[in-house]
Formats: sequence, C-alpha cells, structure tokens
Amino acid sequence: MANAASGMAVHDDCKLKFMELKTKRTHRFIIYKIEELQKQVIVEKIGEPGQTHEDLAASLPADECRYAIFDFDFVSSEGVPRSRIFFVAWSPDTARVRSKMIYASSKDRFKRELDGIQVELQATDPTEMDLDVFKSRAN
Repeated sequence: MANAASGMAVHDDCKLKFMELKTKRTHRFIIYKIEELQKQVIVEKIGEPGQTHEDLAASLPADECRYAIFDFDFVSSEGVPRSRIFFVAWSPDTARVRSKMIYASSKDRFKRELDGIQVELQATDPTEMDLDVFKSRAN
C-alpha cells in the first residue's frame, strides 16, 4: 500500500479511526503523522466528540506538518443542522522543507484512502483554521 510518489504506506488504524469518525461519530478530529523511519502514516491523536476546531488547532505542532480530519457540525443558512468532514493539510512555515515535501507528495494518495472527505483545507497557521474559515468552506 505504499505511495508511489513518496513511498509512504497507510497504517490500517488510519482508515479504521476515520470510519469511526464518519459512521459512528465517536471522534471530533483525528491527527495523522508521517513516521519517516517506518515510511507510513499513523494516527497521532484523536479528539473527543465534545472538542472543537480550537482543540484541533491547539493539537497541531507549531513547527511540524500533519494531516487532520475534522468533523464540523454547523447550521445551514436554511437553519438545518449539517456536518462536513474536512481534510486539513497542516504545513506551517516553520516546518522543515523535507517534511513539507514528504507531506505534499503523500497527501493525495492518503486522501484517497479515506473515503468520505468532503472539504479540503490547507493551513500554515492557526488563523487559517478559525471558525469562520470552516463555516465559509462548509457551505
């Protein structure tokens, strides 16, 4: 299951936790990390259902890249409760260039493993993941 571009495999737990978030809604977010030595994407952290986008942002390292899935609940302009599953590509400016390249080259392959992503968001700092950004991208 290695990615042809970067040689990264995707640990089965990544897909399992995503399916739990998508179908059972047992997680608010999932943060994924590439283990460079093992050449695979793994689950680094899972957010509880009561956590928010702020908890997600606070859980991302300031100087390392990550992938994240965020289950965003909102009320549509028609007043209907909705939910969107966001894929967040976290690539802070202070991350190592090599790390940015590995995450960028592995992103599309990793996303294909997670069936059900509805919106993609690229972020380099927490302000690019505030509530208004999620709201504007969700509709």
